Amino acid sequence: MRPLARPGRIAVHIALILYTILAVGPIALILINAFKTRRAIFSDPLGFPDARTFTTIGFDQVFAKSDFGLYFVNSLTVTVISLGLIILIGAMAAWALTEYRFRGNTIIALYMAIGIMVPIRLGSVSILRMMVDLNLVNTLTALILVYVAQGLPLAILILGEFIQQIPKDLRDAARCDGVSEYRIFGSIILPLITPAIATVAVFTMVPIWNDLWFPLILAPGDGKQTVTLGVQQFIGQYVTDWNAVLASLTLAIAPILVLYLFFSRYLVRGLTAGAVK
Repeated sequence: MRPLARPGRIAVHIALILYTILAVGPIALILINAFKTRRAIFSDPLGFPDARTFTTIGFDQVFAKSDFGLYFVNSLTVTVISLGLIILIGAMAAWALTEYRFRGNTIIALYMAIGIMVPIRLGSVSILRMMVDLNLVNTLTALILVYVAQGLPLAILILGEFIQQIPKDLRDAARCDGVSEYRIFGSIILPLITPAIATVAVFTMVPIWNDLWFPLILAPGDGKQTVTLGVQQFIGQYVTDWNAVLASLTLAIAPILVLYLFFSRYLVRGLTAGAVK
């Protein structure tokens, strides 16, 4: 079996290396070309900037011609609030659906699972009509509500699976000691599902931060634009300022990349080890 296992492991590693290159390659190209002149971007896109091609003109144009600080704050506000609500509501819903048995429990769980299979963008027209009726167009609240609805099904599924792995004796012992359900959830359950929460955070924050569809539909007005939507002003029908585009993308990638690297170790633990041993 060993001679057969070794080629299999080599093939797996080759596949992972190719996938890593495919995933990291575009990010590396953006970071490299953001500090190069326009001529160098097109003549040698894979080359690193040197003393002749290095420039920060793209970053200067981003801060001079756009309100990038406001775009960044809008994206950060929407991402943080949406992520917090998804984790809080998702954990509470997962706890209720896995811990308590009541009429309609299974139906609600299946209904939540449908949200994973059906893309929320299919309901864009209905969502826009709803936001118009609620007078929430061109507000960050509209984006937060949509992203919370988008992220809850997956969050409930992941957190529910982890909660089921927690020994029931631990919860019963706490109840015998007179601990309330709220304290069991907040002091026992939440700390034990930290890897699952990190997993939900990673899978949720990246699509929210990178989304262009709903900001373009629900909040395209001045003062409410997110980073991904604000970048579009440097892309014209006939002329595109590639230095500014790459510089703004670099500024947009940096914070989410740092957060991803921070949560990555918890993500691996959450996908492999489970909530408890």
